[in-house]
Amino acid sequence: MKSESYLELFNQSDWGEVSRLIGSITPQDVERALDQKGAGGLRDFAALISPVASKEYLEEMAVLSNRLTEQRFGKAIRLFAPLYLSNECNNVCDYCGFSLGNNIPRKTLTPIEIIKEAGSLRKRGFEHILLVTGESAQVVDLSYLKDAITTLTPYFSNLSIEVQPLKQDEYEVLIEHGLHSVFVYQETYNRESYAKHHLKGKKRNFDWRIQTTDRLGRAQIKKIGLGCLYGLTHDWRTDAYFAAHHLSYLEKRYWQTSYSMSFPRLRPCKGETEPAIVLEDRDLVQLLCSFRILSHELELSISTRETPTLRENLLPLGVTTLSAGSKTNPGGYAVEENSLEQFEISDDRSPKEIFDLLQHKGYDPVWKDWDHSYNLTDQSSIPLRRKEKSTPLTVVA
Repeated sequence: MKSESYLELFNQSDWGEVSRLIGSITPQDVERALDQKGAGGLRDFAALISPVASKEYLEEMAVLSNRLTEQRFGKAIRLFAPLYLSNECNNVCDYCGFSLGNNIPRKTLTPIEIIKEAGSLRKRGFEHILLVTGESAQVVDLSYLKDAITTLTPYFSNLSIEVQPLKQDEYEVLIEHGLHSVFVYQETYNRESYAKHHLKGKKRNFDWRIQTTDRLGRAQIKKIGLGCLYGLTHDWRTDAYFAAHHLSYLEKRYWQTSYSMSFPRLRPCKGETEPAIVLEDRDLVQLLCSFRILSHELELSISTRETPTLRENLLPLGVTTLSAGSKTNPGGYAVEENSLEQFEISDDRSPKEIFDLLQHKGYDPVWKDWDHSYNLTDQSSIPLRRKEKSTPLTVVA
């Protein structure tokens, strides 16, 4: 029976059973997954994300991930920048600098300040902008977001948001005004861990958040971004499995939408919490390769949270999208407000430095790969994306 939403499918799953599956993987399971190039779906993903794969097969995974990425994307790397509109937030989350409990200067950009930030980013070459806010529906409401998108549409080819989850009809309004993509990270798929770290506010509602992607799919958004915040939950492999489980559901249910996956690791911030586990660089490599082998068309993004050296080393392994010159506080590019950053960045190189580095390494840095005119295209004339996998969506095989 087809599930009406991902929440319904998720509620049929068992965290412990998935953990045991990953722990029972054999070398033969990993070899089969590599031979099939991920065609076995979630069972192959469980093999690739397992400790066995990490110890013995990481090099083979990296080679396959590189080959699959270049077959689908060539050597193009899209560049984007986050534009923080507000650090107001009504949630208490113990890992975030914007948390309501932190006594920090709060700032929400005015229309004039938004224009100043936009001008600074355009001078740096950006065409793809991610609008980010804390979660305060009283300050950053639908009207504010709609006005911000309307203001910025003439300046940029592609606008995305990472804000509080909205209703389906609210997403439809923003799409009509030029919204292209929405990034909504579940943070962790472990209910117990989720409740431990989200102490107050609407974000505490696990079900409301996990249902956001279905609202977006029904609203016919062009792209949805997923991800976990690695470090919140001790069993990061099972968390990654459920992110893949979520992705597989969406790719089958809302096949006209494209998808991206991000891999943020818990970074220092004001009022920081100790990570439940430290995700090592080797683990991040395994995550990146596993998702590429699972989904050949998936966009994979690495942010400025990571160090310059690591970001460069990850490039051949499946990365298709990079942020550059990021500021994580409202007004950080031009307004120069003394507002708090959401988290500390590690790669503070300028967009030009990143652009030149990519060219030097033989990549094609892309400022623009979408235009507003595409929104007017007769959708019936666009060829359907080919779906290579037809395996049933199950939690365990």
